[in-house]
Amino acid sequence: MTKYTEELKGAEPFATSAMDHQWLPFTPNRDFLQDPRMFAGARGLYYYSPGGKAILDGSSGLFTTPAGHGRVEIADAVRNQILELDFTSSFLRSHEKSFTVANRLAQLLPRGLDTLFFVSSGSEAIDTAMKLALAYHRARGEASRTLFVSRERSYHGVNIGGSMLGGIANNRRSFQASGVPVVHMRHTYTAERFILGQPKTGADLADDLLRFVELYGVENIAACFVEPIAGSTGVLVPPVGYLDRLRELCTRYGILLVFDEVICGFGRAGQPFAAQSFGVTPDLITMAKAITNGNIPMGAVAIDRSIHAMMMDRAPQQAIEFFHGYTWSGHPVACAAALATLDIYHSENLFTRAQELSAYFLERAFGLSDVRGVSDVRGYGMLAGVDIDPAIVGMNGYELQKRLYDHGLHIKTTGNTAILAPPFIVEKKDLDFIVDTIRAVVTDTT
Repeated sequence: MTKYTEELKGAEPFATSAMDHQWLPFTPNRDFLQDPRMFAGARGLYYYSPGGKAILDGSSGLFTTPAGHGRVEIADAVRNQILELDFTSSFLRSHEKSFTVANRLAQLLPRGLDTLFFVSSGSEAIDTAMKLALAYHRARGEASRTLFVSRERSYHGVNIGGSMLGGIANNRRSFQASGVPVVHMRHTYTAERFILGQPKTGADLADDLLRFVELYGVENIAACFVEPIAGSTGVLVPPVGYLDRLRELCTRYGILLVFDEVICGFGRAGQPFAAQSFGVTPDLITMAKAITNGNIPMGAVAIDRSIHAMMMDRAPQQAIEFFHGYTWSGHPVACAAALATLDIYHSENLFTRAQELSAYFLERAFGLSDVRGVSDVRGYGMLAGVDIDPAIVGMNGYELQKRLYDHGLHIKTTGNTAILAPPFIVEKKDLDFIVDTIRAVVTDTT
């Protein structure tokens, strides 16, 4: 036992009576409070319970922390930045690190997507991209383009715009009267099961966009939003040719194509961004989460230079070109965290490491296909989804993640899908532990 875990084990327990005043997000709060499963610390691959038990992080936090926890380089950068310049608004002022982050990201992004607008979260990035699409079409004299196209089973954050774009039913049901016009293409989860990589069929589903062009009129459609890999819904990998077809249709009809890469950006799909992994370049890319290794809230929208140039050219001199922004846009401390994170990704070759680990990771994950009660496995890069059948397994996805915690493994579940997104610093033995623990917990209940 390390000194760190000894300190955790010796700490006074946190009383459940002190938990009366917080409402946890996306959590059955009443059930949680009956038996709280908490974290008290994190180092490297592991979270630690209040008693000092190590719990391997099989979901990189919440897809946020591919470089592992407790990185001293990021902590030092954050501390130094607070003492140097703790805050400045980006309204009419700025600071050098925000431009440096933009320059560094431009080197990682697909060619041409080299203008960055900073925000504080993936949800803010999505709503920013929506407003950019509206402002762009208005600037080019097509203000009637106000309709957005998204996809069933998609997740685009929880701000009002993103909630309407999203296609996960429970995230939408209470918020229908928002006034944001969105239509949804079909999702890409076809009848194929246990497909390693991209499904061979389903590219024709992209023609739903063509149907909307014919139904609503191309003059009314602003943008099409998709996750290259639909993550939070359970890891839906795009069929071969699907993203290419969307790109072709968007180009033909003047519709902006937006890739939501909040989950699959920063090496999760193999390349720095999934757009590069799949060889399809959108007009806008949203990002967040891993941009600071999850240490400080930050997000961004990458914008094609032609869109940026047109909006600059159409605005009068000394006029604000885009009436939008947040108090925390380009926050100095977030920028310092981002630069330290990008340095780690580069110096430790973590994107390359993820590429090299992917084949073994997916092989092990797909090995769960022989477990009774596992109804499907899907995956790409360092991201996999494992579906369980509660009628066979005897528990649902929510109960599964609780039991996995008790067995020393943290993962995210959505519905009855276990989502695996391990940090890029894992070894093969750690991937073995993740898969073997899932196998043991699921098998113990069948």
